[in-house]
Amino acid sequence: MENGGVASSWNFKPNATLEFAANLTIRGVLGTIMANLDHRDTRPTIPLGHGDPSAFPCFRTTPIAEDAIISAVRSAQYNSYAPCVGILPARRAIAEYLSRDLPCELSPDDVFLTVGCTQAIEVIISVLARPGANILLSRPGYQFYDARAAFNGVEARFFDLIPEKNWEVDLHSVESVADENTVAMVIVNPGNPCGNVFTYEHLAKVAETAKKLGILVISDEVYAHLTFGNNPFVPMGVFGSVAPVITVGSISKRWVVPGWRLGWLVTNDPKGILKETKIVDCIKNCLNVSTDPATFIQGAVPQIIGNTREDFFNKTIEILKQTADICYERLKEIDCITCPSKPEGSMFVMVKMNLSLLEDILDDVDFCCKLAKEESVVILPGSAVGWTNWLRITFAIDPSSLEKGLQRLRSFCLKHAKKQ
Repeated sequence: MENGGVASSWNFKPNATLEFAANLTIRGVLGTIMANLDHRDTRPTIPLGHGDPSAFPCFRTTPIAEDAIISAVRSAQYNSYAPCVGILPARRAIAEYLSRDLPCELSPDDVFLTVGCTQAIEVIISVLARPGANILLSRPGYQFYDARAAFNGVEARFFDLIPEKNWEVDLHSVESVADENTVAMVIVNPGNPCGNVFTYEHLAKVAETAKKLGILVISDEVYAHLTFGNNPFVPMGVFGSVAPVITVGSISKRWVVPGWRLGWLVTNDPKGILKETKIVDCIKNCLNVSTDPATFIQGAVPQIIGNTREDFFNKTIEILKQTADICYERLKEIDCITCPSKPEGSMFVMVKMNLSLLEDILDDVDFCCKLAKEESVVILPGSAVGWTNWLRITFAIDPSSLEKGLQRLRSFCLKHAKKQ
């Protein structure tokens, strides 16, 4: 101390892990890409980087969901704090909704409500974050898991998805990177960023591999039922009796309301392994020191889930099928881009770049930065999801905007093509 008890220097410093973790997120990478937009360009910016179709009228949510929110607010029954696990009617509605596709009926006690699927991911990674633990993530994959693992001091190890096999999990690579400190593996089904949908047979093999390794499966099913190809959606919880499964999901994508921030973490564990190992108790403890979804959103859940008609879901899927077809066909017209398989679910497709056909392009990030600057089109570089010199493109926008965006992408590639 100097100068009459005033410290000679400040003792506080920022947490350096946060900067590292933030740079891993899709939001962080897209922020970097969007900083290159030329605001002198009078054309509308076309967002092919972020999977949020809610901005487009053709993807507007059902009036039933909107009315449910209004009804919950006006009832004055949901102005109080909620229990840390969520209110019982909402948990019961979600348990019944998810049980439709499962061999074992879920209990409300298996359901924990979260602030979107994002908080569900935060909770389960925090719960598993014991010293020395590692978690297995797919490459390419959804980078938020990497970011949370880094933030919680959990080592991330990576297994491959195989593009030639419709992005199946390379189960040999799973076993090769696992060890006695591995606690879980993460799958995303339907796939982000690849647009794939795992078959029943493949998920059964994933479960057997998890059982062999003594780990649980975290199944990210935020895009559940958004499928439009040959493979129907199969929840990983079907195999909960083989290996314990933690399912994370939300109303964000199927109801097209990502800003409502209502998600869930669900235990699919008929044998009670997660209770026996105190994982369930730890989930509750984590929620006790965290925040909750807005209570009126929770209050609206039974109406949202119970009253939404199938024709709303069918309309959404029909538009996604149409835009997936447009994306796949237009990408075939671009010489420097290869699409290994047609998307069958979610809102994305992964495509490979051939930089040898382009001039003045260093890598996928440079490509996306220059594309944003020259054509006002925003695409996510593949390095943001674990694969350098690939691109992740979303087709969850209105068809006419998608056509324009892909035409601009083609023009950009022609402009930068190497001269013969």
